[in-house]
Amino acid sequence: MTLILTRSTIRELLADQVEEVEAAVARAHRDLTLGAAVLPAPPALRLPGSPDTFLAMAAASAPDGLAVVKLLADLPGNRDRGLPVQRSAVLATDTDTGACRALLDGAELTRVRTAAATAVATRALARADAATLGLVGTGPLARAHVRALLPGRPYQQVVLWGRTQPAAHDLAAWISADLGVPAKVLDGPRAVTEACDVLCTLTPSREPLVRGAWLTPGQHINAVGAPPRPDHRELDTEAMRRCRIVVDAYDTARTKSGEVLIPLAEGALREDDFRTELGDVLAGTAPGRTADTDLTLFDSVGVGLQDLAVTRLLTDLAERRGLGTHVDLGA
Repeated sequence: MTLILTRSTIRELLADQVEEVEAAVARAHRDLTLGAAVLPAPPALRLPGSPDTFLAMAAASAPDGLAVVKLLADLPGNRDRGLPVQRSAVLATDTDTGACRALLDGAELTRVRTAAATAVATRALARADAATLGLVGTGPLARAHVRALLPGRPYQQVVLWGRTQPAAHDLAAWISADLGVPAKVLDGPRAVTEACDVLCTLTPSREPLVRGAWLTPGQHINAVGAPPRPDHRELDTEAMRRCRIVVDAYDTARTKSGEVLIPLAEGALREDDFRTELGDVLAGTAPGRTADTDLTLFDSVGVGLQDLAVTRLLTDLAERRGLGTHVDLGA
């Protein structure tokens, strides 16, 4: 039987699982470094004459007993239709029997696992005394990030900016009221960057919003929002050049991340500058932060292994709680 999980069911299942999701994503990255998981770079499928891209994000894990493919559709024209630019669904197969174990909507899963990866990277790379969290971008991804980053961490305030001022003020009010951390809206990306210890960029920008000249030694930056396209980025070349870079997966970053590919083409970065993966830092096989004055950066493109880790968690939770719909695809 195949378990089908809708977006609303996934949201219900993950509502109280912040720490568990972070732990699952961290373990998946360590498994990759230790050779217990497989993560190929996703192929990009493009129809002739179309800006649309379809990515098949695959991964397999021996510890989790799953092989997973998330089909991600990145459709810029959907913005004019009032539809999400990115849509996805996840198919999970049992590695022992080959049976289709689950089919899941990808939207909520993707937001939560992306925020969890940022939380894992921030815990590994940011200074222990980081007190101010900065957000550039105020959409659903920003809300997922503050849910993942604030609990159990010593942030004293959140500073943020978004292109839509009402949305920015709504987010600040929600953070202050619901999460108990003072939050305020600043007047631009530069003000946020210069005011924070940990910065998360969470926009689908094509052109850089954050400049390297604004960065301060000791900061940690999470570059998260740009879609997996080699011509999109939120940070300029100088920002990338100044930072110690950690990627979620080298093969994926090497083909999909404008953050590293544009500086690489310009000669400002070498491939060795972004070979360190998050799993390497977690497993202790490569350094992350080496001094309080380091500028560290997590380049988050998003990978199928993160989807797999959260899919495993979700299917186990759904079975225990009796949620979801079971369908016999072979009937």
